[in-house]
Amino acid sequence: MNVARHGGGVGAAVRALASQVHPVFMLPPLAASAFGAVLAREFDPGLAGLHVAVAFCALYTAHVKDGYVDFYVRGEDDDHPLTADGCRLALVLSSTLFFLGLLVIGVLVGPVATLLTLPGWVIGFLHAPQMDTNPVTTTTGYPLGIAFALLGGFYVQTGTLTPVVLAFAAVFVLILSGIIVIDDAKDYEYDRSIAKRTVAVVLGRERARTAAFLLMVTGLFVVLALAVAAVFPPSSVLAVLVFGVVAVVAARAEESELATMLLIRGSYLFLAALVAAVWFRPLS
Repeated sequence: MNVARHGGGVGAAVRALASQVHPVFMLPPLAASAFGAVLAREFDPGLAGLHVAVAFCALYTAHVKDGYVDFYVRGEDDDHPLTADGCRLALVLSSTLFFLGLLVIGVLVGPVATLLTLPGWVIGFLHAPQMDTNPVTTTTGYPLGIAFALLGGFYVQTGTLTPVVLAFAAVFVLILSGIIVIDDAKDYEYDRSIAKRTVAVVLGRERARTAAFLLMVTGLFVVLALAVAAVFPPSSVLAVLVFGVVAVVAARAEESELATMLLIRGSYLFLAALVAAVWFRPLS
């Protein structure tokens, strides 16, 4: 079986398979899994590493499937490092490793842990061509994957879910969904030409932009409400201020690409500030 489209031999096959590891795409969910473990405060590094590894397999599956559909099914991409057979092999290998890891998690922790971890693979495998043609699922798929990575990472450590970790997951989904709407808008012309129903295509650029910032503002208000309700510590308000400043600057950026870049970096600062607030509770 020829795995690589460019070159032959074991080296070319390994390089082609390794090309499907994309840090920018994979790091946020993996970090969410690790963050879930850290939220447990006293955590088992072995279980944390196992959950991160299983999440990695789900993400790898998602990227291979997405690339396969875009190049071999839709003809959207100009090139792909893997042959069609190579894509199928990569999907089988990553999915097998995922379900083996899922089985171990079920044995060590329990069935609820498997139910919280499984959606990562399901969302990744079904993203293309099923979920990425619907404006709701194409927007919320990745944020939901990150939310489940967080919940699963926490649950495998504690065997339970707390209001704080559930609140974190909800805030992640709202903020990141808004950013994805902005990000999708930069491909508006192309998506419209192939009838890909992103939020920008369905609502138009301006209304999609408004909807995106409403989602983010809602996420910020959720943090404020949780701070008032004492679910989050009072210092979490600082995280709202940090992201709010970035969001105001991004809202003035005319190009969607620039706005996305600002918002992504702002989300890292926001989440870091939120983690620090919950972990250290400086004003408590």
